[in-house]
Amino acid sequence: MEFTRIRLSFVNAYLVRGSAGFVLVDTGMPSSRADLEAALKAQGCVPGNLKLVVLTHGDPDHSGNAAWVRATYAAPVALHPGDAREVVEGAWNDRRKITKLFPRIFFGLMRRTPHFKRMLASFERFRPDVELKDGQSLAPWGWEATVLHLPGHSAGSIAILDKGGDLLSGDTLNNQGRPQATFIIDDAHALDVSVARLKSLPATTIHPGHGNPFALRDLA
Repeated sequence: MEFTRIRLSFVNAYLVRGSAGFVLVDTGMPSSRADLEAALKAQGCVPGNLKLVVLTHGDPDHSGNAAWVRATYAAPVALHPGDAREVVEGAWNDRRKITKLFPRIFFGLMRRTPHFKRMLASFERFRPDVELKDGQSLAPWGWEATVLHLPGHSAGSIAILDKGGDLLSGDTLNNQGRPQATFIIDDAHALDVSVARLKSLPATTIHPGHGNPFALRDLA
């Protein structure tokens, strides 16, 4: 399977070329829309051959362009129902625990900025077309891969395990400084269970929502 990493500011999206067309995983923020559109065009992804948009969770840095992509490319949007309220109502969980000092200070300050408030105010809400569930196959959309429900970062966080061993982890895992589990946590116990599950999988390369790809064996 062919993966293309699309860097959208500090967020990764991934374009997968499947047997029936393309699948896009995550969409970045509206401020990165032009970069997303250019990257899709460069890979030959155009209206008609984008079969599905998968969101690893509902946070606006991952779902911010989903409504626009659906309208522009006529592709359904898939999300786990645990995060549906985030995108339907724009009700993001901003009370998650941030376990590292610098990110806690950074995000605390960022949430107070006019830019961040404008971003949330301009978010185009939408209702997902496809409800993802644990163990679901993406084969109907041309990708031999399996959805894994991995709560912890958010209630509806998922990862996608390709049959070849590549794992798109969303924000459950990241590589910001080093390969690690997320330090922005909705449910600490659920995250521990999810990470233990990931470590037991036949996965090779992790493609995180933030940072560079890494080998599963390098996960702290």
